[in-house]
Amino acid sequence: MNTTAYGGFEQVGSLPQSFSRGDTQMTAQPGDIVLYSGNQLVVFFGSNSWSYTKLGHINDLSADELTVLLDKDQTVIELQIKSK
Repeated sequence: MNTTAYGGFEQVGSLPQSFSRGDTQMTAQPGDIVLYSGNQLVVFFGSNSWSYTKLGHINDLSADELTVLLDKDQTVIELQIKSK
């Protein structure tokens, strides 16, 4: 998915369709993956307080490592879901 930097703390990409959402007010942290407005995927390298549907979290990278990877005008993000 092609994403664009927004606000100096996140990468945002449009999804091909809208999804059901259960938005709650939260403060997203570096590594959080959320659904915004039902049709945008957001990956945080900083933090922000807003109403999101939390989808997951990147555990294996520090905030500094996420910033190096994601603090760019545009990024391509590929998500893979693993079952336990």
